[in-house]
Amino acid sequence: MSTEKDNTKVAVITGSSRGIGADIALKLAQQGNNIVLNYHSDKSKENIEKLIEKIKGYDQEVIAVKADVSKMDQAKNLINRALDKFSAIDILVNNAGINKDNLLLRMSEEEWDQVMNVNLKGVFNCTKAVIKSMMKNRKGKIINLSSVVGIRGNAGQANYSASKAGVIGFTKSVARELAGRNITANAIAPGFIKTDMTDSIPEDAKKELLDEIPLSRLGKSEDVAELVSFLASDRSDYITGQVINVDGGMAM
Repeated sequence: MSTEKDNTKVAVITGSSRGIGADIALKLAQQGNNIVLNYHSDKSKENIEKLIEKIKGYDQEVIAVKADVSKMDQAKNLINRALDKFSAIDILVNNAGINKDNLLLRMSEEEWDQVMNVNLKGVFNCTKAVIKSMMKNRKGKIINLSSVVGIRGNAGQANYSASKAGVIGFTKSVARELAGRNITANAIAPGFIKTDMTDSIPEDAKKELLDEIPLSRLGKSEDVAELVSFLASDRSDYITGQVINVDGGMAM
């Protein structure tokens, strides 16, 4: 496959063993970037090994690092392993995320904390760990995955919605702090994308969702990956502090 490549950069993608994260990793490799994959569980090893082979097929270097990004020491290890291998990190994609849906009345403190720790604290941990290197190099792209429900909310997802709304505020603050060092920070707010997570939605609930989407279909993970590839490239150098929806018009 012929590809149009930027100058080789290094991209770290958290939560990249499957779904949106895996497609982002493949797209960035196709674009000409060396890749640092991240996974949380040994259950993901088989997916990671297959992904490594695909990325090598694009003639890019790749490593995989097991890390729970909700833990600062493991987030630091992820970034340090990337720096040990490649000396610099040009792109950080904070994609790792979980959901523990429940009505607020029934939501446990554990369900709240788990989601906030991965979805929001994980973004803080990885971004904090990488910015010293980016500031030294006076360049960098930080791309954070938020969600349409972080903008409009969703019943049964108070924890997930709050975490993704937090990602938006965090992104805008980081964009202001780091702009003087030529580092951009942007957030992507996907709508309902066809993944393992949405495959588990009951058919009647899925039909109600489709009625709310002007394009009347779920998105594809490749739709998100295409936007990440743009924001990670030199073509987006004058874009920072933005939240871009990929939601079929759901939150317009």
